[in-house]
Amino acid sequence: MSVTMRDVARLARVSVKTVSNVVNNQPHVHPSTRSRVEKAISELGYRPNLSARGLRSGRTGVIGLAVPELRQNYFAELADAVILAAERRNLSVIVGQAGRDRQHEIDVLAHGLRQTDGLLFSPERLGTEDTDLLDVVDYPLVMLGERIFGGPTDHVTMHNVSASRAAVDHLIAQGRTRIAVLGAHPDRREDQLRAADLRVRGYRQALEVAGIPHDRSLERTVAPWHQEDGANATNELIASGVEFDAVFALNDALALGALRSLGKSGRRIPEDVALIGFDNITDGRFTLPSLSTVDAGRDEIAETAVRMLVERIEWGPRTQRPPRLHKARFHIVERESSVVTPRAHRR
Repeated sequence: MSVTMRDVARLARVSVKTVSNVVNNQPHVHPSTRSRVEKAISELGYRPNLSARGLRSGRTGVIGLAVPELRQNYFAELADAVILAAERRNLSVIVGQAGRDRQHEIDVLAHGLRQTDGLLFSPERLGTEDTDLLDVVDYPLVMLGERIFGGPTDHVTMHNVSASRAAVDHLIAQGRTRIAVLGAHPDRREDQLRAADLRVRGYRQALEVAGIPHDRSLERTVAPWHQEDGANATNELIASGVEFDAVFALNDALALGALRSLGKSGRRIPEDVALIGFDNITDGRFTLPSLSTVDAGRDEIAETAVRMLVERIEWGPRTQRPPRLHKARFHIVERESSVVTPRAHRR
């Protein structure tokens, strides 16, 4: 039989109401009482009945997360981080894929995800021209990513330009001057807020500051950003005959594909070609050589976004508060693919 709130109250020697206050994180519960109830919850393995809570409060205790695709390791790991952040607040998460096409993303915005109290939304097809679509009234919404800035909702994102510039600065510091970039958008528009455009902008800024001439032949267009696309783009770069001594891949999936193709071509990494990615997915720690990358603050993004969404849910739909923007901190993760060690020289 499932454990009930009454069972917890009996073990903790408190009222059912007190257990309810602790479960719902209500104030004015004495710390020692709260500790006793939490211990009883842990011992009994009690889990709140979200359906019953929803009937009483008008809430489900569930939030939604809509990402472009879970095939991308970054979004899978982001979903994991969001679930952990939600669990710390006794919430559950429904995860949906919204990046099938533009209309699907519009439908997700129009209706949210079913039976959720609010939505974290990371669009791929929508842009700044769709800002009016974010003015939803049926549920709280927090935006993720960089596709739409200046909208009416809270927004949690990363420092795409400066983080990319730091990645290229790292390669330049290793003495690299012929740095290719994998992942530029095929339409090569420079007025967009897509991750590709912002990261290429950071790449160009780093070259300019270092006084390295900009060579358009080193910018390789790639879409989508999967491992096989990175491998194919790297093969094309090699076949073109363009000289290069480093590669900045705009995400780690592209970098993993590049790593494979460079190895098959006989190029040593990092002695012949230094390589750095972006996202700091777990797989990069276990490649040979291990992958240098940009940690763009995924865990901070998840924690901040969940906190903001919960605050919006608690404030209620009638509360008028200005939208907030948060950009997570980033850092460069130096691994074997970009730094030549004395041991590597001996090899």
